[in-house]
Amino acid sequence: MSEPADNSQEPRNTDPKTVLVGLLASAQNAVLPTIAITFGTGGTGLLVAIPVGAAIIAIGTFFAYISWKRLTYTIGQSDIRVESGVLSRSARSVPYERIQDVSLEQKLLPRLLGLVAVKFETGAGGGEDLSLSFLTEERGEELRQLVRERRDNLDARVSAEPGGTLSPNANEEEAEPLFTMGPKRLLTFGLFEFSLAVFAVLAGLLQYVDSFLDFEVWELDFWRGLIDNYAPDLSALDRTAQVIGILASVSALLIVGSLTGMVRVFMREWGFLLERTARGFRRRRGLFTKTDVVMPIHRVQGIRIGTRLIRYRFGWHSLSFVSLAQDMGASSHVVAPFAKLDEIAPIAEAAGFSLPGEGTDWRRASENFLFDSAVRDALFFLVPAAVAGIASSIYSPEWTGVVVGVLAVLAGISAILNVLAWRYQRHALDAAQIVSARGVLSPRSQIATRLKLHSVEIAQGPISRWRGYATVHLGQAGGVFAIPGVPLERAREVRRKVMETIAATDFSQLETG
Repeated sequence: MSEPADNSQEPRNTDPKTVLVGLLASAQNAVLPTIAITFGTGGTGLLVAIPVGAAIIAIGTFFAYISWKRLTYTIGQSDIRVESGVLSRSARSVPYERIQDVSLEQKLLPRLLGLVAVKFETGAGGGEDLSLSFLTEERGEELRQLVRERRDNLDARVSAEPGGTLSPNANEEEAEPLFTMGPKRLLTFGLFEFSLAVFAVLAGLLQYVDSFLDFEVWELDFWRGLIDNYAPDLSALDRTAQVIGILASVSALLIVGSLTGMVRVFMREWGFLLERTARGFRRRRGLFTKTDVVMPIHRVQGIRIGTRLIRYRFGWHSLSFVSLAQDMGASSHVVAPFAKLDEIAPIAEAAGFSLPGEGTDWRRASENFLFDSAVRDALFFLVPAAVAGIASSIYSPEWTGVVVGVLAVLAGISAILNVLAWRYQRHALDAAQIVSARGVLSPRSQIATRLKLHSVEIAQGPISRWRGYATVHLGQAGGVFAIPGVPLERAREVRRKVMETIAATDFSQLETG
């Protein structure tokens, strides 16, 4: 049930079950210290561990109650105000028109209790400006709808009073599914997400319990003695057995890394659903931490299409929206983390972008830029080759050819890689958008709408000014868009055309469009 509405602007507390979340979190934090004390202090460990665990839970619950009691929020006519703090109070207020995104997040413990965290983002500080933890699911959805109504200036389905609630059909929006990932797709995705994060977690746990154990975890002599006593003598095995042992170890590492990546994918992307609603794009995902994010279409500043080395060979890519809001600390919202290009195209089209086609007028970077980049990278190896050649010819003449030869080969390889990178470093400009593409083994593309760009800057250093090329920096809200090595005349043409579009745009209409 949602909280009863009142018609005042009195401060409100979040849901009382927030204290219960704090209690459960404190109990969770007490598990490892209790176990470590139990097994690390001899026979009396349990007698010490239980009071310590109880104290951790009691202290955590007390502070959770004080924080809940002192956290209030006020739904004003023009803004939302949040006051918090025990010893020192802080008050933050954000006008509705400044809010770029309102997202709902449910971690495991709040989700079990039917609670959500409501996050308000303005895109002005790299993260959310306000966060309410926790409200009931119904109240969180009502608050998000209220902010949308007042921000977008639509027909009020929320009463004019600050404490009003939504009409019964406020959440019943027609939604068109654009992209979804079922268990089969997640399984395929997980196969490409190799990760060794499990070893980092184990190392962190060992670091934590090290002070409670009666031996030094990081003492090499301890582990060497353990291997000598219980592991087989590898030197006594024949060559075939040693090879089999090495292959088994590598296979185990690959299996653990693949399983870890798969688990992370299922935890993060479970139930992934992207929908096109009347208000924009709605993305829901998460197994233990469930997130529900809505992105208004007019705030999508650009799109990014990326891939990785291996998954590119199988035709898999990812699509992200560039916007002022943040997505778990990132500067863009991932709307299709593992998709084919024919699945990405309709999503991009729904956001107002079109993918490059066969008739795209691609322009490469300047050939002078290619030459300068190749020479610069080759000098990174040629200078040490000269120094090493002189030194080795004095002290070890027999190694001169080897050292100089290896560094010269590396310089040649770097030059070849620059040529390949130049062939795939392109940009295109049409009447509506600008596209940049780069990358050989894992191509990346970035697309921005001309009328949503804020500025165009042509940057030149001493060498680029002498050689006649420049880097074009496009001002994009919430992202970075730069095209290096553009011939100077072409850079001026791009600036002129984009500035013509910007000058002809009525941004007051764009913001509400």
